[in-house]
Amino acid sequence: MNEPQQKWTETIGSSHSLFDLQLKEVWRYKDLIYMFVKRDFISSFKQTILGPIWFFVNPIFTTITYLIIFGKFAKLPTDGAPGILFYLAGVTLWNYFSGSLLGTSATFTGNANIFGKVYFPRLVTPISIVISNLMRLGVQFILFIIAWAYYLINKEITPNWWILATPFLVILMALFALGVGMIFSALTTKYKDLSMLLGFGVSLYMYATPVIYPVSMLPGYFKNIAKFNPLTGIFECFKYGWLGVGDFSPIMLIASTIITVILLFIGIVIFNKVEKTFMDTV
Repeated sequence: MNEPQQKWTETIGSSHSLFDLQLKEVWRYKDLIYMFVKRDFISSFKQTILGPIWFFVNPIFTTITYLIIFGKFAKLPTDGAPGILFYLAGVTLWNYFSGSLLGTSATFTGNANIFGKVYFPRLVTPISIVISNLMRLGVQFILFIIAWAYYLINKEITPNWWILATPFLVILMALFALGVGMIFSALTTKYKDLSMLLGFGVSLYMYATPVIYPVSMLPGYFKNIAKFNPLTGIFECFKYGWLGVGDFSPIMLIASTIITVILLFIGIVIFNKVEKTFMDTV
């Protein structure tokens, strides 16, 4: 008598195609992403006195510092926008990008114990980090909205319809941080000193991005180079929409989108390739 053939509900393979991004499998683990995001958000406030207020402290003091150093002493232009609002806009976006990039870059080295014991799509971890930082961005964005509303009521700024592009800008910035972060995450499994270099590099990268200065102040040659920075189009579009200032053109945003998509694809491919063998090197 023939026994009925067993049907497996789950198959775990040891290998897959290099260009198999496994996005469907990641979607199946969306509940795990939610759990990771909830864990990260709660742990940020655990055993703290001020709780969510800490998210306001950083942009407030950073903005004041930039206003004094770059506004009063260095006298960098803000294209006519109020200094506080100009720096606060840049700080709010930069905090999200740098936090997401540094977080995703430590995916393998920071989660080696979990990865070595439990199976789940490894892409779940960097995605959850980006979403967790998105929640922090939301809290800090409230501070920006309060300051923005004050200057809007006093008619010191003239926003325009590009303000509607904000969700797209945030998503684009998240994908850029995710792509670059996964590339460095894969590299740090073999070259651990890259993690220290990345922290230093992110600090330098801020000065190559229009966070504390407008693109309009750059000479022609450097202005053309700045447009190849994916964050330039994002920051300039954000300031142009909300503050009504900046040297922005849609071409800059298109270039940012193209470069981001390419880096994201490369990041996912490298990440999926390294996840097969990273336990041997971490």
